[in-house]
Order: sequence, then structure tokens, then C-alpha cells
Amino acid sequence: MSVALIWLVSPTSDLSNRLGLFDTTKFETLSKSRNLLKRNKIKNVNVGRKQDIVSRVVANPSGELAVTSEQLVYEVVLKQAALVKEQMREKEEDDVEVKGDDIVVPGTVGVLLGDAYDRCGEVCAEYAKTFYLGTLLMTPERRKAIWAIYGEGLRRLMWCRRTDELVDGPNASHITPKALDRWESRLEDLFNGRPFDMLDAALSDTVYKFPVDIQPFKDMIEGMRMDLRKSRYKTFDELYLYCYYVAGTVGLMSVPIMGIAPESQATTESVYNAALALGIANQLTNILRDVGEDARRGRVYLPQDELAQAGLSDEDIFAGKVTDKWRNFMKKQIKRARAFFDEAQQGVTQLSSASRWPVWASLLLYRQILDEIEANDYNNFTRRAYVSKPKKLISLPVAYAKSLVPPSRNGPLSKAMDL
Repeated sequence: MSVALIWLVSPTSDLSNRLGLFDTTKFETLSKSRNLLKRNKIKNVNVGRKQDIVSRVVANPSGELAVTSEQLVYEVVLKQAALVKEQMREKEEDDVEVKGDDIVVPGTVGVLLGDAYDRCGEVCAEYAKTFYLGTLLMTPERRKAIWAIYGEGLRRLMWCRRTDELVDGPNASHITPKALDRWESRLEDLFNGRPFDMLDAALSDTVYKFPVDIQPFKDMIEGMRMDLRKSRYKTFDELYLYCYYVAGTVGLMSVPIMGIAPESQATTESVYNAALALGIANQLTNILRDVGEDARRGRVYLPQDELAQAGLSDEDIFAGKVTDKWRNFMKKQIKRARAFFDEAQQGVTQLSSASRWPVWASLLLYRQILDEIEANDYNNFTRRAYVSKPKKLISLPVAYAKSLVPPSRNGPLSKAMDL
């Protein structure tokens, strides 16, 4: 089934061949010194919990205590938020922002990085046109960083656009646990200033300049591991974790680059939660849109216990018949997805003014897919819900108008409730 932007890409893919590899020796030396500086600046970050640990756990059938998927993910959220707050604190104390300009970049390396960022921008412009137009409104530094993160994700999608195809399609033989281990090793090299190719170099530079942590990137790889071993999800708790791995991670990566508006009164954690919610909402929307396509690959990305409660089973999905039971089930699933979109909306207004438009556009366009599923009488077996070009064009000025609304002065954002 389709997933959000994931950065992995095969070194033998067509795009990698087009990009070519390059000598990164000079870049590695610079990046190592930068990363050492960054680690020294954030090594004392202490992530504390505001909740009692008892509230984090639930009893499983064996009677043992287990942490819920939402709480596991929240640990990552807190870590990302702590990095941002530490950077803001240091900026207030020293009036110096941690950025690439802290170290003089040699001319040759600067040219290489410039070319790498430009190539990332070209990838975004070709394969994510709407989003690319929105990034042009950002500051140059943030625009390039977003290109680096999304360029990595897009080239992975160009290699094989659907996770199903990774597992079931012609590239399946290349996707093994060992291959994913190698990807994780490459990721660690990237974060340590040893990029493999031009797009890696841009991302390596980005994770120095902005407080981006490696964990969401590693979690993306874990999502691919999950797709290798799972084609069913017993509960929404299991599905939530999968949605975080393949889509929520993108939100966590993006917040430090998008930036939080200086006048925002929301907590850093709440903004990260909203970004996470947008990723979850997008992936749930993908799942609901692609039920028929996934079924034809033998996959069901719907909570098995909720299907049973609705009087449905995998056989009903494989049969592909729209019944009253299916309509009622879909109404509840759509309601849940919209709840996550609602939470995400609260956070978009807290972002930097120059970053709100592309995020609003993404949110509005994806949310409309749910409307189209309803318009198709919940037939997501044989009809694919999509937003027409006229509706997309209408959404862009609406998104722009919403981006002009300043941050609200409300308290911490509420979290979407499991329905």
C-alpha cells in the first residue's frame, strides 16, 4: 500500500544512476567537525516525562504491563522537541544559532553542497509539483533543507512507489532484512558526515544545521521491516505504530525545518504532536483509499478486531462488495482519520509563517480524499478516490488564506482520541 515519503533508495536505481556518486572526502571532513560540534551542544538534553509512568501502560492478555504504541511514539516526540528547545535556549543565551555558517565552508565543498541541494530541488519540482511551489515561499535555508529531506523520500518512491511492490513486486528480491540493515548502516554514515551520494550529502548537511534526530529515519526503515513480516494488524494500536513508521516520521523530521512561529504560545511538544497527527491522518487516508488495491495483493491494513465487531472479515474485503455493514465500518474509520486531521490543523497555525502554505495545501488536499470515498458510496474496492485538478486548484488559494492566520493563543493542543 502507498506510504508517505520514505528516504530509502537502491544504489542501483535509475535515479541513483542519473545522480551519480561523487567523491565526498572533503565533505566528510567538514561534516565530522560539524557533527562533533552539534553533539557537544546537545549532549546534555534531558528528556523528562510529564506523565506518571503508570498512565503509559496497559494490561495485555498475558497480564503483563505493556507500553502502548502511542506512548512509544510519544517518547520519540519528546526527544525531538527537546532538541529544538535546547537549540532555542542556547540561541537566547549566546545569541548564536546553530547553523552551517558557524563553520567556514571551503569553496569546493560549498559548490558540491550547492549542487546537491539543487538536485534535491529538481527531484521535488518533478515529482511533487504542488509541494515544491509551496516551498518557494520559505526562507532559502529552510527551503533547501526541506528539499533534502523530501528529495531523499521522493527518490525512494521513484525506485518503487508502493510498499506492496517492495514486498510483492519485481524488486522484492532486493528487500531483505539484511538489505535493510545495510540501509540503516548507510543512514548512520550519513548522520556521521559520510554521505553516499549527492542527495545524501545535502541531507547530511541539513541534519547538522537543524535539530533533526536520527530516530525518525531509523523508524522509517523499521516500517519497511514491518511490511516484510506483516500483512494484518490485529488492533488499531498495531496499525497506529505502522502509520507512525511510514508517515508520522516525516512530520517529526520536518518540524525543525518548517520552524515554529516566534509568537506561538503552544508548547513545542504539542506542535510535534500535531505534525505526527498529520502523518498518521495521511497514512490512514492512504489505507482507506487503497483497500481494494491492497486486497488484490493479499494485504489488509485495517484493524482486525474492529472488522470483527462490525460483522466483517477478510473474506468480505476480498469479495469487494459494498454493504451496509461496510458503509458503517468505513464511516467510523473516516471519522478517526478526520480526528487526526483536526488535531493536525491546530498545529499548522503554530508553524513559521513562511512554512504554513505548503503544509495547509497538503492537509486540505489529502483530507478531501476522505470526501471522495464518501462520494463513491464507500466503494474503495473498485473505485479509487482522488481529488480532481479543479478541486486542487481551488484548494491552493484556500490554503494560502489559511496560512495568513496567525498562531492562536490557546494552550497545548489536544490529542486525537482513538475511536
